[in-house]
Amino acid sequence: MATSSDDDSQQRFALGFLFGLIALIVATVIGVVVYQRVLKSPESAAVPVGVIPAGAVYEEALVRVDNGVVKFYFATGKADVAPGSNEALADVVRGVTQGKRAQISGYHDATGDAAINAELSKQRALSVHNTLVALGVKPEAIDLRKPEQTQASGSNAEARRVEVVLID
Repeated sequence: MATSSDDDSQQRFALGFLFGLIALIVATVIGVVVYQRVLKSPESAAVPVGVIPAGAVYEEALVRVDNGVVKFYFATGKADVAPGSNEALADVVRGVTQGKRAQISGYHDATGDAAINAELSKQRALSVHNTLVALGVKPEAIDLRKPEQTQASGSNAEARRVEVVLID
């Protein structure tokens, strides 16, 4: 005859086994998704700094430094700043502390509604602005330029960008 203690032990074992199995399934699904989207995707191939390949469609934000210009590229319909932004903006922060100003210019592609694109471009520029402020740059040392429509050279991802430069 089984005791209450044995029943509790068996229930704990069954629940532990069930949670372990669920965790294994979740980890496998996440691993497959990461592999498919990041490791196996053609966008993950090495791209020279400042170059966005023709026809590129990015699902995540990117940041690149090209000849002193910090370029933030955004996923379609998003205003999230890319990981690595703090490192990319280090020279801008240093320049501002030496008396220069940071100028933020937003751009957007020509596809879709122009007013919506301009507003999204503004939100992207404000996201970069807020990142600079979080890094210690005073808001009065930052100039925001009106969003501009641009034609990309073969890639709308190139047009969906915010650029940060130092000015005197």
